[in-house]
Amino acid sequence: MKKILVIGSGGRVGSALVSKLASLDYSVLAGSRHENNVTSTENVSLIAFDLLWDVNRMVETMQGNIDAVYFVAGSKGKNLLQIDLHGAVKTIQAAEKAGISRFILLSSVFALEPSRWKESFLKDITDYNIAKHYADLYLTTQTKLDYTILQPGALKEENGTGKITVDVNEPSSNSIANVVETLVAILEDDSTIGKVIMMHDGETPIKDALKQVK
Repeated sequence: MKKILVIGSGGRVGSALVSKLASLDYSVLAGSRHENNVTSTENVSLIAFDLLWDVNRMVETMQGNIDAVYFVAGSKGKNLLQIDLHGAVKTIQAAEKAGISRFILLSSVFALEPSRWKESFLKDITDYNIAKHYADLYLTTQTKLDYTILQPGALKEENGTGKITVDVNEPSSNSIANVVETLVAILEDDSTIGKVIMMHDGETPIKDALKQVK
C-alpha cells in the first residue's frame, strides 16, 4: 500500500482527493493547517501541516516512507506569497530533503506563460498567477524531483464526466471531480513525470488523455 501525503487536504480539491485515494486503498496522510473536514478512516490519517513552518519542521512531518506528495493547498487570495508561493517552494524543498522523489503540484492554466495573463479570462487573477508561476518554475528548474504539474482552468462544483482535454490553447471550466480523477491518474502513470499538463473538461477519457500529453 503506497503512502501519500496530501498538503491542503481541507480544501475542495484536497478533501475529494483524499477520499478518492483512500477508496483506492492508498494510505493517505491528510495534511492541513486548519481543522480538517476530512474524516479519519482506516486508510486516512489526519496530520498537522502548516505552510508557515520552516523547511526542517516540514521534513520532520514527512518522515515515514512516504511515496508521493500532492500540493493542492491555496490561500484563496488571502496570503499568496506565504502560502501559494513560498509555502509551495518550502514543501518542495522539504520533500527533496526527506528523500521523497514523487511530487505532484496543482497549479493554474498558463501559469508558466506570463504573456497570456493580460487576456480577459486571466487579468483578474494576475497576483495568483505570479505566485503559481514562481512555484512552478522552482519545481521544474531547481529540483531533481519526479514532478508533474497539473494546470486546470476555473474549478466548478459539477458532476465529473471522467473525460478531459489536455494541451489546451484556451481555458475552460473543470469539474473538481475531473481534476481529482486526473490527479490520481497522474500518480498511477509514470509517463506524466517531468510534464506540465494543462487541462479542461473535454471528450477524452482521462487515462487516454494523459497519454497524449506532449
